[in-house]
Amino acid sequence: MPTKVESDYKKNTDFKRVAESKKFRELINQRKKFIIPLTIFFLVFYFALPIMTSYSTILNRSAIGDISWAWIFAFAQFVMTWMLCIVYVKKSAKFDKQADEIIQEEIEGER
Repeated sequence: MPTKVESDYKKNTDFKRVAESKKFRELINQRKKFIIPLTIFFLVFYFALPIMTSYSTILNRSAIGDISWAWIFAFAQFVMTWMLCIVYVKKSAKFDKQADEIIQEEIEGER
């Protein structure tokens, strides 16, 4: 449920003008430059395990004792997921802060 301050903030802001501003478009481009490579990396890394285990025997070799490369690769996916999550949360907080600053500038520009 939005607070009164939040609803006034949304009601008094011309978001169409904010979306058309140069700074906001630059922010959107920065977000795309961040999220698209990260998503591609995630999908390639994620689908590499089932594809490599299904169509090749390269991961069946022993890596450490009885542990095969498939197990190491599967564990690496957990590590990769946590790392990407941490990076995404930190970067998205930065983007949110920039968006708030842009909206605030637009509100102050209207006055």
